[in-house]
Amino acid sequence: MKIGVVSDTHGNIAAFRKALEHFDGVDMILHAGDVLYHPPRLGCGDGYDIPALVQALNGLAVPVVIAQGNCDPQVYEELLEMPVQSPYAYVSAGNLNIVVNHGHLLTRQQMIELAKRYRAAYFISGHTHVPVLEDVGGCVLMNPGSPAIPKFTVDGRPAPSVGLITECGARVIDIDCGATLLEITR
Repeated sequence: MKIGVVSDTHGNIAAFRKALEHFDGVDMILHAGDVLYHPPRLGCGDGYDIPALVQALNGLAVPVVIAQGNCDPQVYEELLEMPVQSPYAYVSAGNLNIVVNHGHLLTRQQMIELAKRYRAAYFISGHTHVPVLEDVGGCVLMNPGSPAIPKFTVDGRPAPSVGLITECGARVIDIDCGATLLEITR
């Protein structure tokens, strides 16, 4: 089993295509929200193309599970051929239970409590555009960062990122150079 994890694409098809280069062979993709729209304060940047991103998402050969973000209006659900779930999505993959939530309304402690309640091996969030990978009492808190508008830097340069989950653990990858930014083995 191999799961691609992404968040905060904000309508950027170029960033999503680059993310897909690291999702070769995945069985599914989990998206932690803020899929299509960008708030004015972030700007749209190069690669912003909602119709192209919709077409790419709808054309994927693997299932895509999306948790609604704070920038995901319901009207976009009419464009996507998969539901945008709110307040969170719940996935069972192999022997793993996974909760996906954008994270903008939950504290870290609330994420941990929800993970325990649903016996989740992973709680995936987004919103901050900063990658996180932390084992908290047997549950991994994961934020893949953002491939489109990263707020995490490596050696002074923005590091756009995505995540991967396998039976052996999880990692967050810099999609510009392929380097592993964070990793947990299980």
